[in-house]
Amino acid sequence: MRFANHPLWLVGFRPFFSLACLAGMFLPVLWVLIFAGRIESAALPVTPIQWHAHEMFFGFGWAVLGGFLLTSTKNWVSIRGYHGPALMLLAAAWTVERLGMSFGAAWPKPFFVLSSNLFLGAIVAMLLLTLIRHRERDSYRDNAFFLVMLPAFLLAKNLMLDDTHFATGYGMTIALFRMAFLVMLERTLTQFMKAAFQAEIMRQPKLDMAIKLLGLLLVAEALLPKPLSAAFALVLAGLLLIRLAFWKPLLAARRIDIGIMYVGYLAIVGQLLVEAFGQITNFTWVGTVSVHLFTFGAMGTVIPAMIVRIVKGHTGRKVAFDRGDKAVLYIMLGALVLRVFAPQIAPAAYLLWIDLSAICWLLCFGTLAWRYIPFLLKPRTDGKEH
Repeated sequence: MRFANHPLWLVGFRPFFSLACLAGMFLPVLWVLIFAGRIESAALPVTPIQWHAHEMFFGFGWAVLGGFLLTSTKNWVSIRGYHGPALMLLAAAWTVERLGMSFGAAWPKPFFVLSSNLFLGAIVAMLLLTLIRHRERDSYRDNAFFLVMLPAFLLAKNLMLDDTHFATGYGMTIALFRMAFLVMLERTLTQFMKAAFQAEIMRQPKLDMAIKLLGLLLVAEALLPKPLSAAFALVLAGLLLIRLAFWKPLLAARRIDIGIMYVGYLAIVGQLLVEAFGQITNFTWVGTVSVHLFTFGAMGTVIPAMIVRIVKGHTGRKVAFDRGDKAVLYIMLGALVLRVFAPQIAPAAYLLWIDLSAICWLLCFGTLAWRYIPFLLKPRTDGKEH
């Protein structure tokens, strides 16, 4: 298959970061149009809220996470990694799922269930196979967390698509993505701070493990009494803040490409605090602050920076943020302010804030698509194969 040898199919991040940029451009805009009643939602197989939550996490989010893990796992265990037809089939399954989630209301139930689970089921199985088969060569022993997290994503996804258990699946999904971000930030910020400032940041194995264990425990938040889950969330937020104090945040703030990773870290802390206090108090925010602190504050800020780093680094280019790269990061910081903080100040303009924040996503990921998809369609510049 000549097409299977195209550069797009050499490594997992290439097709899935391309799809993530396109999803980041259009999914928030489509949601705004549906939310405001500007386009019909009759073809959706689930409620509009379920569609929005599912597509942002399992459409956009898993395009990013899938591309990241397909690329990282091969490096963690030092193998070639999935490429060619395997990636083509995964990308096709992701696309079929998007079609089913948007137009599958009239599809036969078994076909819809298959279409909505094929991508995640396949990629989870492939990632687990890589981690289990090559466990002895794994450079990160705590990748055992992924052996639990990856199958749990399948459960969370199907709970989210069930009317009765949507809230449980929703909370479980956020907790699983939060865990993935905590693991990623723990590993990468050490490298980034050393490369950018020749600075060492504290790594205390017992503290790091406590953070990850608490994060994993909160995946089962729906099974815990509310006071207990709130207590766990408060403890986790506290441990994250203690660690942050030793991670030189003021130094990191000198560079937007590093500082924005710390913004994502703080957004996770904020989400935990809002969630915990929401369970033990009657305070009401304007809008769904808890979830959007995570989706805009962590995912929205960290993901564009990671896409720039990975695409440049893994296509043989120098990892340096130019003006265009920095611009998209500032756009997403603006989106965070517009979606989370502006409604608290001017709630009467709530629909305007949603519209503007969706436009920010369109601008950010549209710019990334325009600038970086061409890199993903070409061979590496340093002559290496992949």
